[in-house]
Amino acid sequence: MAVKSISERITLNNNVKMPWFGLGVFLSREGREVEQAVRWALECGYRLIDTAAMYGNEKGVGKAIRESGIRRKEIFVTTKIWNSDMRSGRTIAAFEESFSRLDLEYVDLLLVHWPVEGFIHVWKDFETIYQSGRVKAIGVSNFLKHHLESLLSACQIPPAVNQIEFHPYLRQPELLQYCESKGIHIQAWSPLMQGRILRIPEIQRTAERVDKTKVQVVLRWDLQHGVATIPKSSNKDRIRSNADIFDFELSGEDMALLDGLDRNQRFGEHPDHFNF
Repeated sequence: MAVKSISERITLNNNVKMPWFGLGVFLSREGREVEQAVRWALECGYRLIDTAAMYGNEKGVGKAIRESGIRRKEIFVTTKIWNSDMRSGRTIAAFEESFSRLDLEYVDLLLVHWPVEGFIHVWKDFETIYQSGRVKAIGVSNFLKHHLESLLSACQIPPAVNQIEFHPYLRQPELLQYCESKGIHIQAWSPLMQGRILRIPEIQRTAERVDKTKVQVVLRWDLQHGVATIPKSSNKDRIRSNADIFDFELSGEDMALLDGLDRNQRFGEHPDHFNF
């Protein structure tokens, strides 16, 4: 996948355009830390910011976006409804709270954070929110093929995005192929394996060959698999460096080398066995 610029966008299945590349803000503290991270990212050309109710920093994300001076329609904002709210029937109320914290005219993408029991009923609430016009697209996170099959058999509006754990140790090729066949775009969370990619010799050798950092190599690998990616950082230099991935391509041999690292190994919880 020859993504050439940080400004390039994917056309989702409802014709909304989503950037291939963005900033994740998981663990960025509410207030100055997250506001600075978003500000630095926007200055570097990022136009996608991924937050969630559970991250506790929606207020800071919204503040930084409003104060950026960039037109709202140029910035793509994702947030997610947390599991306890979905389980307790508070999906719509929780969205209202997120919407208020962000204090933006609309949300670009709203995700089901995990496939909680009863997610089909939850999705009905998502469809209602979508039809209100306050979100431009709806999707899911951490859904496996069997979850998607159940959802697609019952929904009126199919999910536009499935945000999953995706990195060299966990490629999930069958899930990627299934989502592509259904018009659901994959977005990677934890693309850097919580920093573990820095210790993998094959990634080190590839980075040396292409004269890039190990992080840049893996983020480029994401894009060339047709997977959008949202690396997290609160560090100004790393935010800038992470975005420097549009002036090179990995060869077929490089891609195969990194693909061969797949161990089907998760660092987050399994979508069938989480308990939060």
